[in-house]
Amino acid sequence: MASKKYLFLAGIFCLLASTSGFSQRVGASYDVKDSSVVRSKDMPQHSEFLNGTQNFPAKPRNQWEIGIKAGLFTVSGDVPAKTWSPGFGVHVRKAFGYVFSMRLEYLYGIGKGQHFRTAENFRKNTAWSQNGYGAPIRLNSGQMAFVSGPNNTPTAKDQVFYNYRTKVQDLSLQGIITFNNIRFHKAKSGMAMYGIVGIGGTVYETMVNALNGTTKYTTLFNQVAAGGTAYSKRKDVLKALKEGMDDTYETKAEGQGDRRPTLFDNTFKPSGTFGFGIAFKLSNKINLALENRYTFIKDDLLDGQRWQEHPFGDASLTRDFDSYNMFSLGLNINLGSKAVEPLWWLNPLDYAYSEIRNPRLMKFPKPSLPDSDGDGITDQFDQEQTPAGCPVDSHGVTKDTDGDGVPDCKDKELITPTYCQPVDADGIGKCPCDPNCVGKAPPVDTKTCSQLLGSLPSVSFKSNSLDNDAKAALSTVAARLRNNPGCKVVVIGYCASTKKEQQSSWDNVNRVINYMVDKEGISNDRFIFNYGQEGGDCNTVDLRAAAEGEDGPNTVEPPHPNLRKN
Repeated sequence: MASKKYLFLAGIFCLLASTSGFSQRVGASYDVKDSSVVRSKDMPQHSEFLNGTQNFPAKPRNQWEIGIKAGLFTVSGDVPAKTWSPGFGVHVRKAFGYVFSMRLEYLYGIGKGQHFRTAENFRKNTAWSQNGYGAPIRLNSGQMAFVSGPNNTPTAKDQVFYNYRTKVQDLSLQGIITFNNIRFHKAKSGMAMYGIVGIGGTVYETMVNALNGTTKYTTLFNQVAAGGTAYSKRKDVLKALKEGMDDTYETKAEGQGDRRPTLFDNTFKPSGTFGFGIAFKLSNKINLALENRYTFIKDDLLDGQRWQEHPFGDASLTRDFDSYNMFSLGLNINLGSKAVEPLWWLNPLDYAYSEIRNPRLMKFPKPSLPDSDGDGITDQFDQEQTPAGCPVDSHGVTKDTDGDGVPDCKDKELITPTYCQPVDADGIGKCPCDPNCVGKAPPVDTKTCSQLLGSLPSVSFKSNSLDNDAKAALSTVAARLRNNPGCKVVVIGYCASTKKEQQSSWDNVNRVINYMVDKEGISNDRFIFNYGQEGGDCNTVDLRAAAEGEDGPNTVEPPHPNLRKN
């Protein structure tokens, strides 16, 4: 019978495993900046974390779980149990960390058992002896016999097949350890495996089916016991007993009496429990759980039998104690407003990994960019040590407007015609020079950034990424920006009617700027972040040269981070 139970268990497990692919898997557990899910007492830590003075985010408020379950309840004792006995339970569970949670559970089960072999020492068991099943007497020959008739009339030896029905209730407080939510290569999982250990109290009432109405089963029992080949197999014996017996269980089984505490007139015993389970997520609110739980009590009368089989002798008590098992399938629901999922479904490494990959709160050291000659070009890019006061180009090289080899800061003839070169140490050429040319600066380019950069292309989004055409267009913009280092570009996104449109507009602008910075090497301060505008297509980003004096932020916080496209 036990094999059927485990086959049933394997079948349910395979079914749930095959459907767990539909479970909801979300890349990010929750937004660590969201103060609405932080308890009041943890707000100081949350504030310190956002300000950069605390390395660890505050633990979020997480939801409660309530669950119901039903399944197979089995008693392990001296009498073989029937496999298909019902049981059900309810619980409430709360996480105290990402690995450890606690659960208060009520369990009710009905266990049944039927022995396929006859008993010898049933005379010691009050459930059978009080119903008139044989008592031993000594005959004149000195042999022992069993009687069941009036006046102790010797009769044929009685036979008894032990059976029972026990109703068990327990209330236990359990600690639960989750094994697999700390994952290094996946943000979250749709399956949670856990172990259970706990303590509680058990109340039980055991009854025996000793009578058919008011009549003993002596004839049936004797017939089955002496049935020969017709009842040579266990299944044949059990079938005959099932067909010949009713289902009343009218006789109270042997109990502990006044020697043990009672509750509601039933035996009460402290109990210990352990088990294991697997939960399969159907959504962020609902999951199914498959559990197998074992409970032990220091009592040998769950099945109504505690006597060892010693024919015609004084029976002694068995030294083993009974236990019971509940194999169940449960439905669990998460409850709680302004709270994240129960922590055993979240991966505590998710925030750390996402911050490393895409920093939002990480504090970076202030860059140190030395400029030893003070020409405005950092040593990293400076190609020469320039004398003080000499203007330089973008490479830190002293400017020489006329190319005569004398820097402008020492050239007394700023523009020397090529045909008048070479020049002397003061930059004076060999040709006569108009006195007005000495000290003149080169003509200044008065064109605006709009004229220098020209008309800039638009970028269209067909998905959440830039296609090859968009990248080619942005490469052209990057080349113009490199040739005109004094110009900025305004990046404009459209649509703001709904929260989704606002966030989508922000995503598109942010994606363009990030590409220009990360892939084209353009400084972030060359862009002006402008999203949520009207008059354009929601999936298009326009670029234009910034007007003289126009300025704005180059980074903006997302308006609705929970709607960000991944």
